[in-house]
Amino acid sequence: MKQVNVGLIGFGTVGSGVVKIFQGNSPVIDQRLGASLVLKMIADLDIDSDRGLEVEKEMLTTNADEVLDGPDIDIVIELIGGLEPARSFILRAVENGKHVVTANKALLAHHGEELFEAAADNGVTIGFEASVGGGIPIIRAIREGFPANRFQAIQGIVNGTANYILSKMAEEGRPFGEVLEEAQVLGYAEADPTYDIEGIDSAHKIAILASLAFGIPLDLEAVFCRGITDITPLDIQYAREFGYRIKLLAVAKRVGGEVELRVHPALIPEDELLAKVSGVYNAVHVIGDMAGPNTLIGQGAGSLPTASAVMGDVIEISRELLKGVKERLPPPTRNRDPQNGLRVRDINDIETEYYLRFTVMDKSGVLSRISGILGAAGISIASVIQKGRREGGAVPLVMMTHKAREEDVQRSLREITRFDFVLEETMLIRVENERAG
Repeated sequence: MKQVNVGLIGFGTVGSGVVKIFQGNSPVIDQRLGASLVLKMIADLDIDSDRGLEVEKEMLTTNADEVLDGPDIDIVIELIGGLEPARSFILRAVENGKHVVTANKALLAHHGEELFEAAADNGVTIGFEASVGGGIPIIRAIREGFPANRFQAIQGIVNGTANYILSKMAEEGRPFGEVLEEAQVLGYAEADPTYDIEGIDSAHKIAILASLAFGIPLDLEAVFCRGITDITPLDIQYAREFGYRIKLLAVAKRVGGEVELRVHPALIPEDELLAKVSGVYNAVHVIGDMAGPNTLIGQGAGSLPTASAVMGDVIEISRELLKGVKERLPPPTRNRDPQNGLRVRDINDIETEYYLRFTVMDKSGVLSRISGILGAAGISIASVIQKGRREGGAVPLVMMTHKAREEDVQRSLREITRFDFVLEETMLIRVENERAG
């Protein structure tokens, strides 16, 4: 039986999942591949910690060079994360004529253009299914499932940590900080959760998806990004009264000759499928001009779901190796329409509806003065909630607007903030209210 040899760099959470799949599912993999897929070498700085797996000592090394330069290694799996030395490792692997599989969304968001070009120059493939959505095959769906479509929009809940926190806050009415601490204890959030709760992880992922779907360069700096740290149980309560749920949403949307590229908390109608995705699950909603709306839901992170996506790429590349096929799919950097002309829309130019929560003194004339500022900017109010009469005290004043331009809203809020009856910074949450398909 023919054989394909794999080297693994990174024996952490996902790396351990890859080893478990090799150990537990090799017979079914070999049967479906029609060849023997063999894990030959594992490189990690720590090869002594107990991972609950039995691995032959001869397979373990602290020297990544043994994988990168090993003449019998056909495919390198990079799972160390971060920018360096991961970037250098991948470049070295492809220069040595080895195919690479990675789950490193941060690396691709920052250096994907360089890495894909290097792989193309050396006639090898970089598989990156596991970089977005964990076990959800969203990259394969975009590249191979809908190749005859012009994509209109991709919207997704692509960070399980943030979704868990918002789901718990909605279900139990608990504050953000308390739920974050619980998520860390349960292992759903990292000790340093910044990338998850500030939306950075989601920005990495939507940058990758947008590049594939719309043929625009991979540019993390082009993504508008806001996190969930300011969301309160009060906002979740008011959103529910209006018929919405709050989610950290990643959006890539074609609008004329531009693409909106943004990550931020959003109000989603509670009867929409994305609004019902809770806990650590991810969901990605794709709209093609021919296929219409499709939603993929699954576990967006974790050892085995992510390792499953890694192995999907490994097996696909192995099939190509065995058949002598090169570049069955063109690299993302060489699959762009130069006449496309799409550019990323400035966040100030987007138009959407808005949830605005003002904290104001309870006195006469407040509503009319705020409404006057908004009205002068052409911002129409759709609904208002004002509760808890406390004469002279602080009360929330909540408004939902009709569709308005971001720049007009922001300018109006700066003017409103100067009023002495406005006691705190206004909470603004964008509303994703357009029905898909």
